[in-house]
Amino acid sequence: MDSDAIPVMGLGLITSLGRQVAENHEAVKGGKTGIRHLERGEGPPYLQYGAPSLDPVIPDMPKKIFSQMKFLNRGARLGFHAALEALGSLGADHGVPPERRALFVASGDHTQAGCEFMLPAIGDALAGSGPRELDQVKLNRSAMNKVNPFFLLDSLQNNLFSFLSAYCQFMGPNTSLASFSPGGGHALELAARSIRFGQADMALAVGYGSWINDISLYELHGLGLLSSCRGGASSYRPLDRGRDGFIAGEGGAAVLLMSREAAERASSQYPAALLQGCGNCSETASPHSIRVPDDVTVRVMQKTLEFCAMNPGDLGCVIPHGSGSRDGDRSELNSILKVLGESADRVPVWGLKAYTGHMGAASDLAEIILGIEAVREQRISGTLHFEQTEREFLPLRISPSAQQLRGSSFLSVSYGIGGQSSAAIVRVA
Repeated sequence: MDSDAIPVMGLGLITSLGRQVAENHEAVKGGKTGIRHLERGEGPPYLQYGAPSLDPVIPDMPKKIFSQMKFLNRGARLGFHAALEALGSLGADHGVPPERRALFVASGDHTQAGCEFMLPAIGDALAGSGPRELDQVKLNRSAMNKVNPFFLLDSLQNNLFSFLSAYCQFMGPNTSLASFSPGGGHALELAARSIRFGQADMALAVGYGSWINDISLYELHGLGLLSSCRGGASSYRPLDRGRDGFIAGEGGAAVLLMSREAAERASSQYPAALLQGCGNCSETASPHSIRVPDDVTVRVMQKTLEFCAMNPGDLGCVIPHGSGSRDGDRSELNSILKVLGESADRVPVWGLKAYTGHMGAASDLAEIILGIEAVREQRISGTLHFEQTEREFLPLRISPSAQQLRGSSFLSVSYGIGGQSSAAIVRVA
């Protein structure tokens, strides 16, 4: 309800489409995708397409703090970049003491899933040896000089959390989450709770993920989740009947919340949006299966609508998880159809992952951010590469073309392997 709605005071986003929120919004408005052909040499088709790497911009900082950057892997740096943009939109004069600042970081990151850091030492150990012969002495000697001694620390999921806490002085309620797709949504709900329960005056939710290294891609392929990419970048077709999986990406996203009192003290500007409510649920197809259940997001959407005292017809649009998997999208579309009911032909359903690639725990926060920017203009772009969905979902309003919106609130939904789901309703101010 509006009396419980929480001001959204800052947004940060870095994806293959751009380094800031505005760049990403303009790219989506223009129907551009960050997915493209990558020069990887030989390999399966799914290794040839993805979101190209985009190095984050790291600001000047004290040497003592900067020295700790070596513990941030690639994905964590993307999350750091997004967090700084979200905080920068508020300015340094916000007046919130460190002990009233909450931080919740979700890392569905696979940056360090491979062993590339060992390649220089292995190359030295093989030099001058016969095929399949490894000189152990050379390997040990070379590893001492050519392998980063902190490689194990690089893989820790709470590195960004620790670094942000120190650099930005967040000393209130906090935690670090290691999860898959709904992780960012869970971080946002925890941030909202810390504000709603009076535990903090400022709360930052960050999600980041990098799924583009070869080991991660092989594993995702083994799970049957990746697109075959037979049609190139346009193969990623969320919600479409021709979908065959997703294309992986990487990115970071951050949403900054404040209490109403702190927001009024910090800025004369009206907040970017109001977070009306969040929800999360867990569904399983059966007690002994992680298969996607038939109605994977029905309960989480219903709970979030009930918390906000809203009817489905009040929504301007629904942003589904829309990963592009056969079973996942079918289950989600079935859920949306049931929840919208008679409003199904009036509330647009807008899939976004074909613009950026699937970014793990960064995707759900990224889609909330892009939703805020689009609803502010009362216009959403099309669902990229969409042509037509299955016959039973034709009542849903999914379009490859831009659509005008009627409402100022939208529902964003995310789910992951094992039936975890999260949802948020945001009203654009």
